[in-house]
Amino acid sequence: MLRGIYTGASGMIAQMHRMDALANNLANVDLTGYKRDTTIRKAFPELLIRRLSDDGVYLFPFGSIEVGPVVGKLGTGVELNESYTVFDQGALKETGNFFDLALDGDGFFSIYTDNGERYTRNGSFVLGSEGLLLTKEGNPVLGQNGFIRIKENNFVIDSQGRVWRNAALAADPERLVSQEENEWENLELVDTLRIVGFDRTRYLKKQGDSMWMTPFESGPAVELAERERPKVYQGFLEGSNVNPVREMVNMIEVNRAYEANQKVIQTQDSLAGTLINRAIRV
Repeated sequence: MLRGIYTGASGMIAQMHRMDALANNLANVDLTGYKRDTTIRKAFPELLIRRLSDDGVYLFPFGSIEVGPVVGKLGTGVELNESYTVFDQGALKETGNFFDLALDGDGFFSIYTDNGERYTRNGSFVLGSEGLLLTKEGNPVLGQNGFIRIKENNFVIDSQGRVWRNAALAADPERLVSQEENEWENLELVDTLRIVGFDRTRYLKKQGDSMWMTPFESGPAVELAERERPKVYQGFLEGSNVNPVREMVNMIEVNRAYEANQKVIQTQDSLAGTLINRAIRV
């Protein structure tokens, strides 16, 4: 009798973890570069139910000492297996701001922080007081040669993440937006954005402020070769990959599953109370 209560309780706990992930996704639906979380559940090991005191003939498997016929399997509940992030590409939104960068493909910007190198898909950058390209939290964006030093209206970033500088841009910063790369011969190459990938991206852990850190399971950050690098779009930002309609539908599904498990517990409790009361009367 108590097994049914434990099974229903395990289902409620699993749905609670799923609801937490859905609520967090909806809370960050407008966060640049956010990747939605999802939960994976697994069942506890199933038990075989055998019929006892059976007089019939039963052929049991070789090596087994059980002689009771198998009636069926009994589930013992469910538990949270893991919560992981779905790294699907988010939609690109044009902003017109030259400090906004978006990645189209697999990869991460490298950011220098007080706790070491961290990684992000949020390309909403700003110009620092010392001429450094920074995140909005004040952390420098890394290039292949270190910090990236630029000046306002004096730089442009191509699709490969190369940062170019030319004094002529100060007068007309949009002059080179539509030009081909072979027309950029007179520009000075400042640096190239450090864009990295990982052997096992799914194990990256969120740290806050749109940052990711690398646990042992994800492997170290590897700077991507030219052919493997995602395309960089200047003047764009990558939106979150959360579909609010789908998340709301999933929340309704979770609520119904939670209520169903709750009713299982209530029914089991009622049956247990009835059984005890009748046993006392006898």
